[in-house]
Parts: sequence; C-alpha cells; structure tokens
Amino acid sequence: MADHGEAMCRQVDGGTTRVFELFGKRWTGLIVATLMPGPVHFADLRRAIPGISERMLSDRLMELSATGLVVREVDAGPPLRVSYRLTEAGLALEPSLKELARWAETYLTDGGQCPERFRQ
Repeated sequence: MADHGEAMCRQVDGGTTRVFELFGKRWTGLIVATLMPGPVHFADLRRAIPGISERMLSDRLMELSATGLVVREVDAGPPLRVSYRLTEAGLALEPSLKELARWAETYLTDGGQCPERFRQ
C-alpha cells in the first residue's frame, strides 16, 4: 500500500468533487438515467422513479436544468404538459452511467453489499 501524507489524503480532484456534489444527491442519477432514452413527461418521470415525491422531483429537475444537463419543455395543450429531456451535456453521461451499472452488476448484490469474494 502506498504511503500517503496527510495533505495527499485531503486532496480530491476538482472534477470528481463537482460530479459528486451533483450526483451525490439522492435521485439525481436515477432522473438522468430515466431521461437517457429521450424526453419524458413529468408525471411519467415520477411514476418511473418509485418513492420520489413531486416536490423532490421538481427540485432535482430545476437543479439539473440550472447546471445545463436538462431542458424543460412545455407541450402545447390542451392538456398542458411539461416534458424534460437531456441536453448534449446530459447525454454525454451515458457511457459513465452504463459503466457504473456494469460495475454494480459485478460488485454489488441487490442489497447493496459487495460479495465476500471481493472483500480482501
């Protein structure tokens, strides 16, 4: 094991910090993953993510919109409907999300634990 000084242990890459400031929030990754195939209406998005409240979904969508990952579009009614889609920057996350899902399939059980064979 490498010997790291205290300063090295406290230093975290700036890009990694920014990613986890955004994706470390509950629901954010699931929202982005749900939008990956294409635009989704608000009600359908809420149904696709069990357990998320309308308020939390709305808050996360506003955050993702403010960061430039999601675009809110109002569909001409009646009835008036709002849909959300990923921007080019949001769609660029697809390879990373697929890789994280592949990692989870290998290293995490359904309960969120690493199997014993990987704990060394």
